[in-house]
Amino acid sequence: MAMQDRLEMKSAARETSRQRFWTGFVATICDTGIGTYETLNLDTSVTMHVGAPAPVTTRCGGAFAHRLQVPGDLKIFPSGYSRALEMERPTTHLLLNVAPSLLSSAAQEMGVDAERTSIELHLHVRDPQLEHIGWAVKAELETDEPLGRLYSDSLGLALAAHLLRRYARASPVRRIVGGLSKCRLQRVKEYINEHLAEDLTLAELAEVASASPSHFKALFKQSVGLPVHQYVVRCRVEFAMERLLMDDPPLSDLALQAGFANASHLARWMRRIAGVTPSVLKRNAD
Repeated sequence: MAMQDRLEMKSAARETSRQRFWTGFVATICDTGIGTYETLNLDTSVTMHVGAPAPVTTRCGGAFAHRLQVPGDLKIFPSGYSRALEMERPTTHLLLNVAPSLLSSAAQEMGVDAERTSIELHLHVRDPQLEHIGWAVKAELETDEPLGRLYSDSLGLALAAHLLRRYARASPVRRIVGGLSKCRLQRVKEYINEHLAEDLTLAELAEVASASPSHFKALFKQSVGLPVHQYVVRCRVEFAMERLLMDDPPLSDLALQAGFANASHLARWMRRIAGVTPSVLKRNAD
């Protein structure tokens, strides 16, 4: 029986991004029981402990570690490595598998030679920035109202870039100077406003701006002062507020037109960004 088959028999994927088609990486929240789990990493892999503390023995590439794993503890496995984890108690992990294409895209925009760059093995890491990305991915997997592929694309690029900066030997990072030109920025803004109801992706908006996704992400933030996914949410809220002040559409319909999952999703973001709910906005306008 293959090593991957043994892993799947003893663990259960509680949530996964496989059917969401995230760009360049797959995230899985995995409940593990007592036993030994063996697998071969085809992609660079990050494992974050997100469940109850548990003693874990890890073997990979001739290295060995045994320690009590607590929430936020991280392991980083390069592609092509076999690994074995021996679990002494049931617990939960977040698995992040990063495709070579995503690492190459991030490396290119960082001025790093992707051909000569490889992620190093780490059997135990405490890294606040990487942990923050992990918790954000976990929250996006578990919510009933996901922010969508634009947000997940941003998380994936942040993950790849951080792995390259901190856990790979590479050429110096090249700073990105300036932002998008006025013409390119206007094209992107117009495209966003015309497609608010759609599940926009970073690659889609980058193509409009004639830039690579990772380059576009940095240039857009420099130009606007906000990450692109936050800017899109604000545009959706502003669109919904304008419609509410002009007429009285059903909130469920308006939410979908603005790109939100439902009326409560719209109300939550309107309260967070504008400080009012749809009902209060309408009442104050009357």
